[in-house]
Amino acid sequence: MNTVGASRYAPEWLALRERADVEARSPELLQKLRTFLAGAPPADGLLTIRDLGCGTGSMGRWLASRLTGPQRWVMYDRDPDLLAGIGERMPREAADGSTVEVVPEQRDVTRLDSDDLAGTSVVVASALLDLLTAEEVDRIAAACTEAGCAVLFALSVAGRVEFDPADPLDGEVAAAFNAHQRRAVGGRRLLGPDAVDAATAAFERRGATVHSHSSPWRLGAQESELTGEWLRGWVAAAVAQHPDLAPESEEYLRRRLDACEAGELRAVVQHRDLLALPRTGAHI
Repeated sequence: MNTVGASRYAPEWLALRERADVEARSPELLQKLRTFLAGAPPADGLLTIRDLGCGTGSMGRWLASRLTGPQRWVMYDRDPDLLAGIGERMPREAADGSTVEVVPEQRDVTRLDSDDLAGTSVVVASALLDLLTAEEVDRIAAACTEAGCAVLFALSVAGRVEFDPADPLDGEVAAAFNAHQRRAVGGRRLLGPDAVDAATAAFERRGATVHSHSSPWRLGAQESELTGEWLRGWVAAAVAQHPDLAPESEEYLRRRLDACEAGELRAVVQHRDLLALPRTGAHI
């Protein structure tokens, strides 16, 4: 789940959530992707993978060592600070010992077209879809399907959080947070929890086969630092959307953080992963 404001892209936040992301990503969709790639190897033997909004490279660190064959990762992000030294943070070898090459590129991924993706085997992203608009998702789906790429988009927010123990204010804060995720920003209406459904429809309209699977964070006593930071961002976003929550939310957050610090709070933060595979014969 994404936090808000400047902290969304802070390297410290990305590092804090990385282990939870790794544990959440769907192994079922990974296996389907492996099977697809085994049946549609690149003509030149080099697997080209483009990572949209790569951040510090956590998706690449997870996936590169789980795929076989030589790989060329093109890492896109708008933040040059996140791209700096990203090759040093990526695995140097694939699952079979083949070479992994890393190419950082600063750009707006919503402007990619099928020419940019020519020769690409896989397009990936993590925690990106819910930050996009319906038009941007549709544009990305068009570019990927026209280029014949497989697509793996992980950890899109699903808009559901389950707490143990429950609190009377949980539902109200969750609804306000979800509204914040769907807010308009600079004329852009973000998809938030509707992102996976919108992406599924966009890919299916273009003949792709789409699979999705839940990828929840399961946060307990061992994840208290992540849970606390996530809670602060979650509540702050809810209050930003509905300022009338501010008086109650301060006490609510204190209760939740106290329980978290005591190791008594459990939370399941729901996400979904999406895999879109091009129709037979479309892969290049």
